[in-house]
Amino acid sequence: MKSKILVVDDEWNMRNLIKIYLSKENFQVEEAVDGEEAIKMPQQISYDLMILDIMLPDIDGWEVCKTVRKTSLIPILMLTARNDVKDRVQGLNLGADDYLIKPFAAEELVARVNALLRRQNVKKEETTKTLMYFEYLSIDSESREVKVKDIPVELTPKEFDILYLAASQPKRVFTREILLDQIWDSDEFRDLRAIDTHVKNIREKLRKAGLSYNPIRTVWGVGYKFNTQEGHT
Repeated sequence: MKSKILVVDDEWNMRNLIKIYLSKENFQVEEAVDGEEAIKMPQQISYDLMILDIMLPDIDGWEVCKTVRKTSLIPILMLTARNDVKDRVQGLNLGADDYLIKPFAAEELVARVNALLRRQNVKKEETTKTLMYFEYLSIDSESREVKVKDIPVELTPKEFDILYLAASQPKRVFTREILLDQIWDSDEFRDLRAIDTHVKNIREKLRKAGLSYNPIRTVWGVGYKFNTQEGHT
């Protein structure tokens, strides 16, 4: 899929030049002519990167960057005609990811865009490893937080471990013995019936929090399996 880039500049010649450079590299480019459009467009469409000129006629690039950062982590590459350290520091402090001085070579623009996109992809991969999303349900392995419709749900450590293990391997059926082996320490008291109690508690807590479906399905005669029939990753 082509990366979608929003170019913000009030000068048509500059927007067109950037569009030519990036289109040759198979990027999808859209344009905004002022700060107001630059703030509104990312709220309506998901972009992979924003190229933002500082000198805009109504709302300048500083304010656009500050405003966009309140609601979005989109990479922002700022453009300026001034090679001033104070300007670069101000932009970075407001949330910009990189700086490019006008005039610039096509190769440098493309290289900086690619570098920012690679960095963003790494961040997404790292987040995906720790955070799982399902229908109305999110599970964060790093913070050990479970939420239903953004409402935190208090689970015990064992309840969290059971839910996370099942959700991380949704195609697998877990027997009670496997759950005991993977979650309970060898020196802990181990009782197969404890698994049933924990699963019952998980279901009840998530139901009370507003989850409309059963997240852990019973596979009769075998054990338990994460329910993906109504959920999705």
